[in-house]
Amino acid sequence: MLRRAYRWQRRVASLTALGYFAVFLTLTVKAPWLMTRPGPGGLPTGLVLALVQIPVTWLAVLLYEATAYRLVDPLARRARQSYPAPVHRKGGR
Repeated sequence: MLRRAYRWQRRVASLTALGYFAVFLTLTVKAPWLMTRPGPGGLPTGLVLALVQIPVTWLAVLLYEATAYRLVDPLARRARQSYPAPVHRKGGR
């Protein structure tokens, strides 16, 4: 269950950042007319979308932290409490 929650957490964060970047790259290749069109403040739309990548990446980091706090950490705590701590012996064997 912990492994599944951690996998889901990684997928959400990765798809948020990489998904946006893939859309940006696809638009750059398939719709250059859209990317060179003037956008807000006279900046090219492509530059505006490239600058938006920074907040999207931060959003992915925040999503990762939020899901870790809400879903993964409680499961990890429960798993840690249900198993006894390993005993380490000096001497190496």
